[in-house]
Amino acid sequence: MAGMSQPDTTVPQSARIWNYWLGGSYNFPVDREAGAEYLKVFPGISELARESRRYLTRAVTWLATEAHITQFLDAGAGLPAADNTHQIVQRANPRARVVYVDKDPYVLENGRAMLAGTTGVTYAEADLQQPATVLAAAARDLDLTRPVALVLNGVLGHIPSTAEARHIVTTLVAGLAPGSYVSLSDGSLQERQDAGINLAQDAYNTSGAVPYLLRTPEEFAGFFTGLDLVEPGIVPVVRWHPDPGDDQTSTDQYGGIGRKP
Repeated sequence: MAGMSQPDTTVPQSARIWNYWLGGSYNFPVDREAGAEYLKVFPGISELARESRRYLTRAVTWLATEAHITQFLDAGAGLPAADNTHQIVQRANPRARVVYVDKDPYVLENGRAMLAGTTGVTYAEADLQQPATVLAAAARDLDLTRPVALVLNGVLGHIPSTAEARHIVTTLVAGLAPGSYVSLSDGSLQERQDAGINLAQDAYNTSGAVPYLLRTPEEFAGFFTGLDLVEPGIVPVVRWHPDPGDDQTSTDQYGGIGRKP
């Protein structure tokens, strides 16, 4: 990390905690402490993190191979981990272009360092809560007059109100060409849910990290308004085009892909 600006290591940071749960190395003691406290209350969070990553792999693979999308916008991308969006996409099409967008300087610097020498991929600085800036950043490397796959994987929970999150999705979709796709996934709030996840989430939201709002499946479905859903629709992520032998019992995260008519 020589030459990089120094991150704030006095408070936990959500992308670094997520990286810790995934077994990555882009985290600090304060992040590991917060992540370990969450694990004490709800040990299943590491598996949920891996489920989210597996959904990303399946969704992006489908978009690249079945929908034949060659441009990807991964907004709120977070820190590098195993099998990032560009690696999945470029296995299917080495000429595909990917733009990652994030606002965190530590994420941007480490992402750019990871991408050194990689063609067709960039990390751009923009704030998801200012969707017009996300579109402007994407337009520097993608042709927004042609279909784009927008990926919002586990990030809308960080938006403090459902109305604002819907506005963000609506604005981003409006800036994309017809025939574009949107892949969404997020943690969900269930009527019958392990009480540990709610306790752990409450503790996480007061730890100093950016809070994460769990929404109901019905609230999550509202993000797809105006889009044509790809089969099997909006489902727990473990049930979206699962691989043979996958455990499909978890309902703690929902995901889906919609196409802009």
